[in-house]
Amino acid sequence: MISPFSLQEADWDESTEKILLPPTDPNAEVTEIPGYKLVYVNGACPRNYRVYKADSMIGVIFQHLTHWSNGVDSIRYAEPIDAAVGLDEFMNVARVSKATTELPPTEEELLDQEFDALTSDEWERLKRYVPETRNLVAV
Repeated sequence: MISPFSLQEADWDESTEKILLPPTDPNAEVTEIPGYKLVYVNGACPRNYRVYKADSMIGVIFQHLTHWSNGVDSIRYAEPIDAAVGLDEFMNVARVSKATTELPPTEEELLDQEFDALTSDEWERLKRYVPETRNLVAV
């Protein structure tokens, strides 16, 4: 009888394979398209590719039998470049949207956070913060 614990450690090390290889790894399956690098991750249908722009991963696209998709919209693309560009545009819009709609926390909100969670910029804001004293009442 074979149990899952009967594998020797040496056998385990040999059977594991590297996953999520970076585009610079010689064993990675990399497809270059203008402005992007696609790195095959896994899958048969759809095949999953991580999309890199410069040295940063921007997301994942999928190669189906008849089309490409990027998972952020419901569009079926004929070419991988179109799916990658659609993904890139979506990520840029999402970044701009988040930056314009998300306000930094107020000093009062920062005071409610754990000290270890504060960034150095937030600490600097708190150092300069002077609470309004007109609403304080002596007890």
